[in-house]
Amino acid sequence: MKQTFLYALCGVAAAIILGGCSGMNALLKSGQPELIYSKALEYYQKEKWQRASTLFEGVQHYYTGSSREDSISFFNARCKYKNRDFDTASTLLDDFRRKFGRSAFIEDAEGMYALCFYYLSPGPSRDQTMTGHALIAINEFMSRYPQSDRVENFRKINAELTERLHEKAYLNAYTYYKTGKYKSAIVAFKNALKQYPESKRREEIMYLIVDSGYRLASNSISEKQTDRYLSMLDSYLSFKEEFPESTHIKSLDRMAQQARDYLDRNNKDNNI
Repeated sequence: MKQTFLYALCGVAAAIILGGCSGMNALLKSGQPELIYSKALEYYQKEKWQRASTLFEGVQHYYTGSSREDSISFFNARCKYKNRDFDTASTLLDDFRRKFGRSAFIEDAEGMYALCFYYLSPGPSRDQTMTGHALIAINEFMSRYPQSDRVENFRKINAELTERLHEKAYLNAYTYYKTGKYKSAIVAFKNALKQYPESKRREEIMYLIVDSGYRLASNSISEKQTDRYLSMLDSYLSFKEEFPESTHIKSLDRMAQQARDYLDRNNKDNNI
């Protein structure tokens, strides 16, 4: 009995879906733009985003050049956005803001455009191209609409995305460190600090620059060790000056002492 009931329920659901689809197709083929537009708005107000979008797309060409062209374009883009199709929505919203710069919907369109990139932005371990796009769009929005209700939320998002870029720069450098490519790690860590001096990982990055410098010098041929130990000691002194109470100090002190011992021995050997 249960199985029969489930089959019947599935059949009813399929009939409703097919009936809805056939109804939509019949409406689109009716050649009655006002009726299609009215039904699209009805679905839009009921938050049936996919159906509304299908009808807006089907009726759009009827209103090209009319006073409704911008509203239909905006409603369709918002349907995509609400349906979490952020890739398509960003393209439609970009087209909208370029074509309808004086529309009553322009502020909302540019806000959603920026948020599309925010939602498309992946975690810091992946490529951050979308994060860059999001930051540009968000900062452009805040500059153009400083009184907008969205600004406070956008400031928080801006900070979140910026921190994501900090983390990406750190992870890239740390990959070199973990794989023993200490020379590349030092360059990458220093670039990360130069590009993002306010990073929350600043202390850790500066520590890893010293540690990488020590490991690089220790594993170098004798002709390069002196210069590399001296460079490592410079980084060590910078760290101690900025973070005198750090938990890393004891570890770095040991590295620095070994570096000095090497330099002292090397000086004695050269003076013999």
